[in-house]
Amino acid sequence: MKRWMKRTLFGLMGATIVVGSLSACGHHGHHQGMAMSAQDQADMRAKIVSRVGSKLDLTDEQKKHLGALTDKMQEQRVALMGQTTDPRADLKALIAGDKFDKARAQALITEKTAALNTKSPEVVAAMGTFFDSLSPAQQTKVREYLQGGHRWWHRG
Repeated sequence: MKRWMKRTLFGLMGATIVVGSLSACGHHGHHQGMAMSAQDQADMRAKIVSRVGSKLDLTDEQKKHLGALTDKMQEQRVALMGQTTDPRADLKALIAGDKFDKARAQALITEKTAALNTKSPEVVAAMGTFFDSLSPAQQTKVREYLQGGHRWWHRG
């Protein structure tokens, strides 16, 4: 691959990570994600497993795989957050001075990319284990929900 193509690709990937971080920090749903206590996270996990389990008529084994998937996704989310307690402050610091802090922005991107590289294989493996445990009818139902833009987490 040509050098300029690599630089462009890495630049776009970095910009995507920064924009994703900004949008994640700016989200103000009633589930505050990282601000949730361990008990709240466990309750949310149980609700998700129950809700998806009822929509797909999951067996106990399949629910166990779904639980493992939610655990791995939470681990990756925590890894992406890193050591920060206030990601918004980290992003604000990039533009606090009269110049954009390119070095710190690059360090943030490197940190987030490393977290993705480390945890993503575990998430992919858990997703594969869960999806492969589904019956063909259940897999079709998942595909239909994804195609139709349905949201399993909300009422209805």
